[in-house]
Amino acid sequence: MKLAIATDAWAPQVNGVVRTLTETISRLKAQGHEVEVVAPDRFMTIPCPGYSEIRLALAPRYGVRKTLGTFRPDIVHISTEGPIGWSARAWCLKHNVPFTTAFHTRFPEYVAARTRLSPDFIWPIMRTFHKGSRAILTATQSLRDELESRGIHPTQLWSRGIDHAVFHPDQQVHPGLQHLTKPILLSVGRVAVEKNLEAFLDADVTGTKVIVGDGPARAHLEARYPDAVFLGTRHGAELASIYASADVFVFPSKTDTFGLVMLEALACGVPVAGYPVQGPLDIIGAEGRGAHGTLNQAIGCLKTDLAEAIKGALSLSRTHAAEYGAQFCWNICTDQFVNGVTKASNSEALAA
Repeated sequence: MKLAIATDAWAPQVNGVVRTLTETISRLKAQGHEVEVVAPDRFMTIPCPGYSEIRLALAPRYGVRKTLGTFRPDIVHISTEGPIGWSARAWCLKHNVPFTTAFHTRFPEYVAARTRLSPDFIWPIMRTFHKGSRAILTATQSLRDELESRGIHPTQLWSRGIDHAVFHPDQQVHPGLQHLTKPILLSVGRVAVEKNLEAFLDADVTGTKVIVGDGPARAHLEARYPDAVFLGTRHGAELASIYASADVFVFPSKTDTFGLVMLEALACGVPVAGYPVQGPLDIIGAEGRGAHGTLNQAIGCLKTDLAEAIKGALSLSRTHAAEYGAQFCWNICTDQFVNGVTKASNSEALAA
């Protein structure tokens, strides 16, 4: 299969979208598929307003058109709703090339967190973007259900995984955490307003709060919360060591569609605390026994009071958390992706 992937999210960005794409692309190539990536590194870029760490392609339409026209893909997967994504969509519609899309980010809520705009103002734009896609790939069934209810369809499941060689419980204690007051409460991800980190940092709990990641809110939060430890971005084996050195992983976001970092933490043997919202519910479950409530023991605790969720997660088994996290596999996710785009390439085109 000749597959083009158009994405506005790409290295050096550090987030779940980039991780998912890089892991999937490497496995697609290993399976013999020919993959062409159309990403911001091909274009002049400008800082994303309000988030300078993200670079957006400047007027990419000509470059996207040239790249796709030269590559002549069997199908295009459009990963993001940014300038490259819109340009790729226009090319596909003009040349009658089938395309799929993905819904990685709750963009309406993301915009609402940074502006005074209502999410209801943004959802029609999302419907327009995904219209004409032969399959919208989403990480969870609950998100599929929501998108269908909002008129964004047809959807297909594309779950997430972890690298088992990196994320596992048999890690050395990270030297930056070994002398901190326990329990160690860890959060990993982009340090930005939509991640709701203030809820974690304000939580009335004992121990040391550790933040791994970077972003536009870091300087403000470091100044406001001097007792918290901000480690910046960490990767690979070092990140796994930090996970395994923590006592609880705290996921305060209410806007993420999934939360790949929760899988990594679980695989390293760390129970998860969070809110009972989409994302945590799809991984941890309402009762903490998995999305379907079938686990013998809880591997996380979700409550509307985050401090209570943290306290509840502290009593849970690290062994059961690691066993559950180890069930998630990138190879299975890649097979879902291949099945989704293959089925889409053979399906009838939807009206644009």
